[in-house]
Amino acid sequence: MLKHLINIYNFIHYMMRFATVVFIILGVWANSQAILSRTLHENGLIDMHEQWMAQYGRTYADDIEKNIRFEIFKNNVNYVENFNKEANRTYIVGINKFADLTNEEFLSYFTGLKMAVVPSSSSSGEYNSFKYENLTVDDVPSSIDWRNKGAVTDVKNQRKCGSCWAFSSVAAVEGITQITTGYLVSLSEQQLVDCSSENNGCNGGFLEKAFEYIIKNQGLTTETSYPYEDRDDLACEVGTNAVEFATQITGYERVPLYSEEALLKAVAMQPVSVGIEATESLKLYSSGIFTGDDCSGNDVSHAVTFVGYGTTEDGNNYWLAKNSWGENWGENGYVRIMRDVESFEGVCGIATAAAYPIV
Repeated sequence: MLKHLINIYNFIHYMMRFATVVFIILGVWANSQAILSRTLHENGLIDMHEQWMAQYGRTYADDIEKNIRFEIFKNNVNYVENFNKEANRTYIVGINKFADLTNEEFLSYFTGLKMAVVPSSSSSGEYNSFKYENLTVDDVPSSIDWRNKGAVTDVKNQRKCGSCWAFSSVAAVEGITQITTGYLVSLSEQQLVDCSSENNGCNGGFLEKAFEYIIKNQGLTTETSYPYEDRDDLACEVGTNAVEFATQITGYERVPLYSEEALLKAVAMQPVSVGIEATESLKLYSSGIFTGDDCSGNDVSHAVTFVGYGTTEDGNNYWLAKNSWGENWGENGYVRIMRDVESFEGVCGIATAAAYPIV
């Protein structure tokens, strides 16, 4: 009997040692598989980054910079993957030309709107009037796209210069010029960057001061006569024989604050310059109806041009905004933004900083 018990004890002891070895082996195997999975994922990201660099013509000074940019790229890839997993999104984000930039870098290089807290005493704008105030629902269409009416030039690219304020105001002037004259002409943003001394070129500017410059100087010249250079260290060429003004405006008005209804009336009549908060989700926006999930609404830093509005088949009202980040961003350079939201400042503050020129 004792011998039998000893045999059972030895068997149990052996099995316990065997199980321990098995668990160790399984643990090592699982750990190796996790390491392999991470390695494969890392290698896949490296390949993705290389392909992305080739697609956008991106080069780096050395391996140190490349490694830094790769880590930022990985973070943006993770953001995109996690964002698009969320259910009930009305838009998606994607890896685009901004994918190796931090948000701080992106804001520094590719935005540039400054907000006017109060109108200056010398302002030519009519802050206390709104020419479309008396329009009713019956006076405005249920949807409009100023591109289809020939009032919108091709999407432009501010490139690595904080001159969105110039692009937005120029697009609004291009629109009202076509509406009143029947002629669409691409106008010069570089003239504003070089010559609007109350603004700061690639370091940002005000929509209001852009319009005021155009009024004071009796117009803008064409893009062809004064092409964009994405730099602000050039002398103003106005006054030379090469520059002839192509259009004029007589004033501008700001859309009443916190009113998407007022904004609708204005956009129904002409393209409107609009401020918006630029966030990570806008940076990487790909398509759909943008709702600005990461916006506070209190940090408007970028300017776009509203060139229409409409309603999707599933009933979402939206604004159609022309951006200045090139045609390879968003929906061929455009973003559709959710309209008629509960927030009084609108999605990402779009109802807090809107203005339009008057001819």
